[in-house]
Amino acid sequence: MAALATISLFIGVAELDAFILFASRVPRTVSLVLAGAAFAIIGLIMQLLVRNRFVEPGTTGATDAASLALLAVLLSVPGLPIAGKAIIAAVGALVGVVGFLALARRIPARSSVLVPIVGILYAGVIGAVTTFIAYRSDMLQELLSWGVGDFSSILRGRYEILYFAAAAALVAWIAADRFTVAGLGDDAARGLGLETRAVMGIGVTIIAVVTGILMVVTGAIPFLGLIAPNIVSRLIGDNMRRSVPLVALLGASMVLLCDIIGRVVRFPFELPISIVMGVLGGIVFLWMLLGTARPVDDVGTARRARRRTQRHATREAAIR
Repeated sequence: MAALATISLFIGVAELDAFILFASRVPRTVSLVLAGAAFAIIGLIMQLLVRNRFVEPGTTGATDAASLALLAVLLSVPGLPIAGKAIIAAVGALVGVVGFLALARRIPARSSVLVPIVGILYAGVIGAVTTFIAYRSDMLQELLSWGVGDFSSILRGRYEILYFAAAAALVAWIAADRFTVAGLGDDAARGLGLETRAVMGIGVTIIAVVTGILMVVTGAIPFLGLIAPNIVSRLIGDNMRRSVPLVALLGASMVLLCDIIGRVVRFPFELPISIVMGVLGGIVFLWMLLGTARPVDDVGTARRARRRTQRHATREAAIR
């Protein structure tokens, strides 16, 4: 990641002096790292709460609900400062996540493929309503700025609120053991003495805060919260305390890499990072969905491996 951050600082700059470095280049690189790490971590939290590897804020209505809340702010209080907009966007994301969780609990047998499909449809409905309102009020341009993740306008004095998103993600690491136990299911979590509603509330709040801040500052980054946790899970398993640092590192590295690609592909022009991430993330997401169609013999093996992972996580949580 250090190499990618260094490249991000200096790539695409004809003349670099101290003012440009500290007013634009450093804030942009720091924003890439903070946003990538925070968004990847809330994707991990979402997957543990729903107990499904194919969900993240962008596919469960959180980002679309935050956009709808921001549009309401723009129509009613357009001069609201960025901190106020972030709070309103976080409230919108909170409502969106709670709505999706309510829908997910009604899905029979919690199908690993059906849950993300319902999430995408749910997000599509919210997005359609938001687009219709923006169209009727002639605000499609503003709506596009929130839906497309772009770091080209990041400057000193405009990105510092991202540190609050990083702090919220840090809370996730502090409560990692509780999220790990919650991911085993309600019955198993209660059997270990965990208050599942409290953990659910903490997780939903973290997701809402991070989503709200990122939507205001950088815009949505598709599939990041889906890809990074899945890659880490395949490498080290589902223990969240061990996963969070690696998920944050991978998320930041992926955002840095996509940003560099976006600046190089059409130099001296720049592609928004959401376009690059959307292409790569869409391919990986499709690969993971198709990968669920395993032969019958492989299903039993996968279930036994999952049970071993759950028993290991339960023992570690009991020891802690």
